[in-house]
Parts: sequence; structure tokens; C-alpha cells
Amino acid sequence: MDRAVILAEKVFSSTYGKTAHGLVRYSTRFKIVAVIDSQLVGLDAGEYLEGRNKGIPIVATLDDSLKFNPKYLIVGAATDGGVLPAEYREVIRRAIGMGIGIINGLHDFVSDDPELNGLAREKNVEIIDVRKMFRDRKIPFTGEIEKVKSFKIAVLGTDSAIGKRTTTIMLMNELKRRGFSAEMVGTGQTSWMQGIEHTAVIDATINDFVAGAIENEVVGVWKKYAPDFILLEGQGSVVHPAYPGSFEIIAAGRPDAIILQDAPGRKFLDGFERYPMPEPGKVIKILELLSGKKVIAITINTQNLTAQEALQASQEYEMKYHIPAIIPMIDIERLGELVAEFASQKQVVID
Repeated sequence: MDRAVILAEKVFSSTYGKTAHGLVRYSTRFKIVAVIDSQLVGLDAGEYLEGRNKGIPIVATLDDSLKFNPKYLIVGAATDGGVLPAEYREVIRRAIGMGIGIINGLHDFVSDDPELNGLAREKNVEIIDVRKMFRDRKIPFTGEIEKVKSFKIAVLGTDSAIGKRTTTIMLMNELKRRGFSAEMVGTGQTSWMQGIEHTAVIDATINDFVAGAIENEVVGVWKKYAPDFILLEGQGSVVHPAYPGSFEIIAAGRPDAIILQDAPGRKFLDGFERYPMPEPGKVIKILELLSGKKVIAITINTQNLTAQEALQASQEYEMKYHIPAIIPMIDIERLGELVAEFASQKQVVID
């Protein structure tokens, strides 16, 4: 894997750092060697995120990261509207000048900046704008997905930046640990950066072709691997006013079951304090009506909660909604067992 440093200045401690968080937690495309965030200098990125030292130091500047010999600088911020933070541009310019390639998942394309693109050409440096790679893909929906025999699970959410992708990856790895074959279909730019082989960056795709892009990746996974399970990464929330994701994933991905990710410690939608978090029971009803399939579990993001508070929220949810409520970060085994048992009862898992 190519060595990469993540630019997460002033965002690693917030949900705006979710791209950086995902790459620290899991990546098969890049070897993450450092994170740049001057507010958290001296900490280990894995220790800060989830209490596990991963040997990924947080440094103050690009210069401080050079001793780790990165080939790429990854823009690790996920900003509202995908806007490149003004202060990041100078760091990117200096990196290109040093011969370091750029990986950017924002809607602001680095390769469209005349100065930066010109400098990259001069230095023979690669710029990869991930969303640009998917912008012009025009694949229509065909219905071929009905031939897919894998058990398909969509991990959807009550909000954006709530951990859907992380739970999807953890569940995929847990199912593999249990002896099943399992593959993930990513739906965002971070999944591509993490090395998820079959990814459709749906928010960079022309609306008419989003359904086809999703179907194409699911069918591609089936044709190549015929896995027991295909896991679909959710985007936004079906009730989110700014990021109303999920419907196309349900309609085109045709899941056999749904997992709903919630954050009981959040009072308002992430980044939108005028909108309160939706009641999970309402979202469950909507998802089940849209899909005709069952929400088989609630998974809990522990943001703003102590361990005891998270456990209490889990117990309260189970009593209120009469389905398992699981904290993936501490009990992914239970989620894997639940999914395997449900699929077995439905007799969809391939023998």
C-alpha cells in the first residue's frame, strides 16, 4: 500500500473529520502514516478515536509528517457542501511542490485549480479528485439485481456522519470471521479511499443514474464473488432535510434486511441545530414501509455518552422498539450473530 498522511487540520475532533476517522480505522488502499491536526499534536490517532494505539501519530504540520515518507496527502475533512477549506489550499500547494500526490474527496476539485494543476504537471505529481472519477458515469438501472442471491443488508441511519460506514465495515469483517463470505458496496468517496472494491459515489452521480450505479456495484459483487452477504453502506438519512439519503439505496439495492444506526447522545442533526434528531421509531416505520423489509437491529453511536449511558440507551431502545439495540464498538460479535441467524431463518444465505 502507498504511504499517506491525512490532512485533518481542526476537524479530527469533530464529525467533519469523518473521512480521516474512517481511514485511520480501516484502509486497504493506503497505509496511513500520520494525521495533521495542530489541535491534537502528540496523540495517537487510533488511541484518540477508539482507545486503541494504531501507531499513527498526530502531527502539527506537513513538514512534521515528511519523516514518515508519504507518497500522498489525503484531504481528510468532510465539509458542508464539500468545500475545500481555504487554509488547506496552501498545504496542498506545498505538498505538490514537494512531489507529494493529492487525494481529495471534496466537491471542490483540486485538479480544477489552475495554479495547483499546473504545479502538479510541472512536478509530475498525481491529483486524484475522487468524486470527479464518478461524475460522468451514466449507468441505467436494469433490474438485473433481481438475479443476485446474496443476502443483502443496508446499514442506514437517522442522521449523517453517524457511523454507518464504520458499522458496515465492522459487520463485514465480523461475518468473515464467522466463516461467511461477505462483501461491501460503498456509496461514498471515503469508501473508495478505504479500498472498498465496489463503490458508487452516489452524491457525485447524475441523479438519473444513481439507481443504476448502485445496482451495477451490487451485481458486480455477485458476479465476481457470489458472497453469502452483501452489505450496503447508507448515506445521510431518509428524513434529513439536507442529506435525504437512503431511498435510492433501498429502491435500487433491494436489501433483504435493514440495520438502523442512531446516536442517542445527539439532540440535533449533525451541523443543523435547528433540526432535532428524529425519533428512531418513526424512521423504522418509514424504512419498513419503503422497503417492505424488516429493520432487524438498531446500532448505537456512543457520541456524547459515557459507557454506562450508552448501555442504558441500548436497553431502553430494546424495550421500546422490541428489536436488538447493539453498540458495535463493544459488541460487534452480537451483531454478527444476529445477522447470521436472521439470514439463516430466511434461507437466503448460500450453502
